[in-house]
Amino acid sequence: MAARDEVVLTGWRAKGHEIIFESDTRAGKAFDVGLILAILTSIVVVMLESVESIRQEHGVLLTGAEWAFTLLFTVEYLLRLMCVTRPVRYARSFFGIVDLLAILPTYVSVLVPGTQALAVIRTLRILRVFRVLKLANYVRESETMVRALAASRRKIEVFVSAVLMLVVIFGSLMYLIEGPENGFTSIPRGIYWAIVTLTTVGYGDIAPQTNLGQAVSAMIMILGYGIIAVPTGIVSVQFARAEREAMHERGVSGQACPGCGAGGHAGDAEYCRLCGGRM
Repeated sequence: MAARDEVVLTGWRAKGHEIIFESDTRAGKAFDVGLILAILTSIVVVMLESVESIRQEHGVLLTGAEWAFTLLFTVEYLLRLMCVTRPVRYARSFFGIVDLLAILPTYVSVLVPGTQALAVIRTLRILRVFRVLKLANYVRESETMVRALAASRRKIEVFVSAVLMLVVIFGSLMYLIEGPENGFTSIPRGIYWAIVTLTTVGYGDIAPQTNLGQAVSAMIMILGYGIIAVPTGIVSVQFARAEREAMHERGVSGQACPGCGAGGHAGDAEYCRLCGGRM
């Protein structure tokens, strides 16, 4: 089978990739630090705009600042797409999706007022600080945690399914025991109460009044304490296993893939761990 042709970045695209995606150079680190400061400032602007008194006095200034940040992040997002050989791959990556979601709320707010508050999703972009500060250990730990959660997925799905069946049964039972006169006006209302009780939240907006209902409630509360520990145990076992596997892995490089922009590669990696492109 013929080898896949590799596209090599040249000229300003190669330089742009070095500055935007990598942190091994002074320019790359300065770019990322400046970007993080812009993200933090834009989040503060969004928060201030949600305060009624501040919005009435400085609304025009805050709106202008938000649009300025949005245009800045839009240009940066487009540059990221142009400075990789596989822009679609980057656009579908975690950071690619976060970058897009960081700018969409402001544009959508033109049609749906108020959605600009969703721009606080830009907080996720600060995760790049791990790469900027060369905190390789934090990168490895986050990847270990993701690996443990992925390995626990099927067990967690079975657990959640069992819990859903329990709350449906308990909610229906309490509807029959208590009835509408005690606040359990429907089975969905009873299920809501069962979820609140089983998770030990206990809002108190609905409470059983009969002796039988209170006895069932006590049983559900005790059961809730035992149930809470189950997902913790499942994830802990998988986390310990992932931690053992991570001990055999090499350090993380500061280089980013020129194809899809992914980072977190081993120090001696020659090909991208996601798209397979040459580093």
